[in-house]
Amino acid sequence: MRKQRKKYSRPRNLFDVNRISVDKEIVKNYGLKNKSEIWKADLEVNRIRAQAKKLIVNPEKQESFFKKLEGMGLIKSKEASIDSVLSISKENLLDRRLQTIVFKLGLAKTIKEARQLIVHKKIKIGDGLVTIPSYIVKLSEESKIKLARKEKVKKETKEEKKEEELNESAEGEQDE
Repeated sequence: MRKQRKKYSRPRNLFDVNRISVDKEIVKNYGLKNKSEIWKADLEVNRIRAQAKKLIVNPEKQESFFKKLEGMGLIKSKEASIDSVLSISKENLLDRRLQTIVFKLGLAKTIKEARQLIVHKKIKIGDGLVTIPSYIVKLSEESKIKLARKEKVKKETKEEKKEEELNESAEGEQDE
């Protein structure tokens, strides 16, 4: 069983005017549900930075760490260094969310509509439905994002059912 960990940490000063104005702008640009989504992204970036700092003394594991971040689309393979990892911001992480990518691909007209499409099971990645707007999309999955089309079931009208029953009964009489 995996160890549970904190999903986010609140800012020390909740009523800092500068932070509130910056957070409002981020919520507006990325169509977030609430500010805790910003805090989650911030905590994840801090985790990545902490892991990078630990890898400074252990260069053998750096390559796999860089490949993981490259697969997530957070760094480019050419600039793979500890400095590039430490320069990752929460905006970089928010750009990799499914909601943002659906909007940027043009599948939704607004960022809020992108969120709604995802929650209402209208977006597929490959063959699977994804209903989590905060899902971090890997570079390999980005080209597989598409709208999920439900096949319409043909509804028979009452007249069509009556005609079918008459045809079946006529065939039954012909057999006798």
